[in-house]
Amino acid sequence: MTNRTMAIVAYITIIGWVVAYLSYRKSDDKSPLVRYHLTQSIGIILFSIVLSIVSGILVGILPSLATLFYIISLCPFVLMLMGIITASNEAQRPIPLIGKLVEGKFNL
Repeated sequence: MTNRTMAIVAYITIIGWVVAYLSYRKSDDKSPLVRYHLTQSIGIILFSIVLSIVSGILVGILPSLATLFYIISLCPFVLMLMGIITASNEAQRPIPLIGKLVEGKFNL
């Protein structure tokens, strides 16, 4: 698998992240592009989990805001698409909202 492909696959759910991570670890060439996008992708996955928990609790308390939280829950999907576009261009730009927070946080 090429470095560009590994960077793109990293954004496709947690299973894609695991496949890209295992391919990255197995490869002889440890590309900084793949490492960067693996980090950004795991940040999106963790953000999605936290957002899901928080919105579930808040919708349980305030059911009238369910539509608003449904729209907000699309945010990780949009971030994933932005990450895929960035990875396909072979660029290393942080994802909006959370990209700067996760840069350098994970030792991959």
